[in-house]
Amino acid sequence: MVEITLFAGGVGGAKMAESLSLLDNISLNVISNIADDDDFHGLYVSPDVDTLIYTLSKKIDRCKGWGVKSDTFKALDVLKELGNETWMNLGDADLGLHIYRTQQLKKNILLSQITKKISKAFNIKCNITVPTNDKVRTKILTNDGWLSFQEFFVRERCSVKIKKIKFEGVNKAKVTLESISYIKNADIIVFAPSNPIVSISPIIKIDGINKILCKSRSLKVAVSPIIQGRAIKGPAREMLIYSGYHPNVLGVAQYYKKLIDVLIIDKSDKKFTKSIESLGIKVLTEDILLKNNSIKYKLAKKISELV
Repeated sequence: MVEITLFAGGVGGAKMAESLSLLDNISLNVISNIADDDDFHGLYVSPDVDTLIYTLSKKIDRCKGWGVKSDTFKALDVLKELGNETWMNLGDADLGLHIYRTQQLKKNILLSQITKKISKAFNIKCNITVPTNDKVRTKILTNDGWLSFQEFFVRERCSVKIKKIKFEGVNKAKVTLESISYIKNADIIVFAPSNPIVSISPIIKIDGINKILCKSRSLKVAVSPIIQGRAIKGPAREMLIYSGYHPNVLGVAQYYKKLIDVLIIDKSDKKFTKSIESLGIKVLTEDILLKNNSIKYKLAKKISELV
């Protein structure tokens, strides 16, 4: 039995978790980004965790990559009529999950415990946790001032210029006991094809996690979120440029330089192999656009066999 711990954010993280869950010979633990979390209509919304939950329970809307399949938006229509901003698309079934989480938080139940309860209710076989129970929020400075990640990503559709990125609360955040255990016991630590700057960074910048990762002797593997200079999804390319890295797989390698042993890139980016290996990182070239179960299984199998 191979113990795998996955650092995940967004759609890329959910697809990687789904891929690894296709294997029979592994124990999968997932640490999900929560720096994108926000409050809408009085409800606590955790987009990356929920995308994991919906994907692994097969309730995900495959066309959009997020939300619940066949969901309706009647509640949002009412809120719009009443004058609320409704740019964050929260479906009726989706709202049910947010209501539950919010109720639990008001009872002073920890976010990690709530996540565990939700996973069990949705019959998720792997373990999903959050890196901290403290509030960490991604903030992006634009010409119009500071925006939350959801304002930047959903409302503005990543169209505004990034002047600065910060993670509010990350320096004071305390790592969850579950995250410590998952990292310490891992045979392989996998960094999903998620945006390294705003999905992975807010997790590994938490002090306890950073220290344990640096000491860990587990094999560390990252899957590139960039193919042929384009992000598989989202603003990863633009954020690599903002952070001073190349806007391609070499930039991904530069970001992970001191952290990983292996970088898996798409076959179409094979020409970058020598440049990446010069950084001291082993390179594997595979099909990494996870568009069907066959590709997902093959990539997951390759990762599990690395140990």
